[in-house]
Amino acid sequence: MKIDERHLVQLAAVVQSGSVTEGATMLGLSQPAVSRTLAMLEKRLGEPLFIKGRRPLQPTPLGRALADHGQAVLTASRKASALVEGFRHGRTGLVRVGGTPFFMDALISGMIAGFQNALPEVRIEQSYGYLTELRAAIIADRIDLAICPIDVLDEGSGMHFQELLPGRNVVACRVTHPLLLKRKLAGPELLDYPWIAPPPGSPLLSDLRSLVLSLGATETKIRYAGGSLTSAINYMKASDALTILPHSVVFAYRNDKAITALPVHIPHPERALGLLRRTGDPSAPAIEAFAAYIRKSFENLRHLIKRHEQSVVWGI
Repeated sequence: MKIDERHLVQLAAVVQSGSVTEGATMLGLSQPAVSRTLAMLEKRLGEPLFIKGRRPLQPTPLGRALADHGQAVLTASRKASALVEGFRHGRTGLVRVGGTPFFMDALISGMIAGFQNALPEVRIEQSYGYLTELRAAIIADRIDLAICPIDVLDEGSGMHFQELLPGRNVVACRVTHPLLLKRKLAGPELLDYPWIAPPPGSPLLSDLRSLVLSLGATETKIRYAGGSLTSAINYMKASDALTILPHSVVFAYRNDKAITALPVHIPHPERALGLLRRTGDPSAPAIEAFAAYIRKSFENLRHLIKRHEQSVVWGI
């Protein structure tokens, strides 16, 4: 015997409230309509659903069992409605974001935590990569958006890039590095110290090569390679090694008072950190909410990072 789930839901509402009138009100139905449903269901089953003469209404064992099934349907329906409402307003859903490792670890991970403090039902899936990999992941629909530095975005690439922060890389070192004691730093002195190699494929590695060439050399002393951001910082804290880092990453670690930047200009193309996504793609509200949160977070940081650059890097 097939029973209409809507009839079970009405039965559950009446059992829960103890009254046909209140059960009907709970579901937004009329009392006569619910009464007809219950009468029709009893006739079809050939069994009573409520004990006669009891007020408030008391279900029979069969009525209680069927009401339990109806309650499960009602609960699932309400959860589905809440899910749809949350999705429409960006309070639920999935955001798949990729980005360059050092930026993600130093800046974006904390922003993700802040976003989820406000919207805990939105799930974030984070991955790492550089521009070529991230663009391919967006095209293949493996990620929804990327946060990465870009110098040139090919026209007709099908990608939209929104700048978050000017991209500036610096020579980083520990706060007690001997080069910080010099009144005037000569560029070639950088080659006297060991270096930490930035990750392969990173713009940081290209900038290190450009710096070395600008100092009239073809190579420098690479003593450590392949580490994460945390390992590179810990290595610098315990040595005189230098490395190339985004200035915003040095800024993110300013309160630790462990690393800083040398007042050295690195020849590199003009680039910016920003949000990369496919042009014209419809996005889920949660993705839009996340992108808006990241943009707002960088708006709040932008002037602080600029001030830090002027005072710490250039001493202005």
